[in-house]
This record gives sequence, structure tokens and C-alpha cells, in this order.
Amino acid sequence: MPTPAAVSSTHPVGRYPPEWASLLNSRLPRPVVFQVIEYCKYHHRAENESLPEDEKNLWDKEFVKVDDETLFSMILAANYLDIKSLLDLTCKTVADEIKGKTPEQMRARFNIKNDFTPEEEEEVKRENAWCEER
Repeated sequence: MPTPAAVSSTHPVGRYPPEWASLLNSRLPRPVVFQVIEYCKYHHRAENESLPEDEKNLWDKEFVKVDDETLFSMILAANYLDIKSLLDLTCKTVADEIKGKTPEQMRARFNIKNDFTPEEEEEVKRENAWCEER
């Protein structure tokens, strides 16, 4: 897999080096591939130019302001491509979204069907009561 440095600013938008062909032809959604490339290009430039952490954090925060489908696709892409910083960023975004929410709120937020019976749900609550003790 080529490094982010393989994509340079001399390539016009939509044109990338031949090394990226396997990535562009992967099963990853093409828009997500381009977002991953954008992330790598930005962070490569930020590292080379020694941009301040505050500036990078602000850029990252804006970068992950996407719909759920795109965010979860970026998580899969970051994992598949082994881009730890992007995986950390996208997973943290989801974690921040669910932090402090009840299971019911999380189900509503992410449109998750509750397939527990009331008895199973009570059992899980009893088994995990220690989580609520603080």
C-alpha cells in the first residue's frame, strides 16, 4: 500500500498515481476512498509543515461531520487500510456520540432494533449492574 506521500498536489483532482489503482478498485465506496485520500494528504502536509495541534484537531472535527453511513464506511476503510489515526478519529466520533446515552437512546440514534425479550433485557441489566454503580 502506498504511503500518503505517494499522492502529491501535482495530480489534478480525480487523478492519482497508478499505485492507487488497487485502492480505487477496491470494494470501498469511491467517495469514501477519496475522503480517505483527502485525510491522508492533509495529515501528510500537516506533518511536513508542522501545523499546530489545534489546527489539525479543528480540521479533523470538521472532517468527520458526515452522515452515519459515510462515517461507518470510513471506519471500515480505515481499518481495512490500517490507517490507525483515521480509525481512532472515526471511532472516537462514534464513542462521543453514544457517551452518556441510555441503551434506548442509542437504539433510537442509530436505528437499532431491540431484539431482546423483556426477560432477557432484565437479565442483562442485572448482570451489568456494576456498570451503573458509581
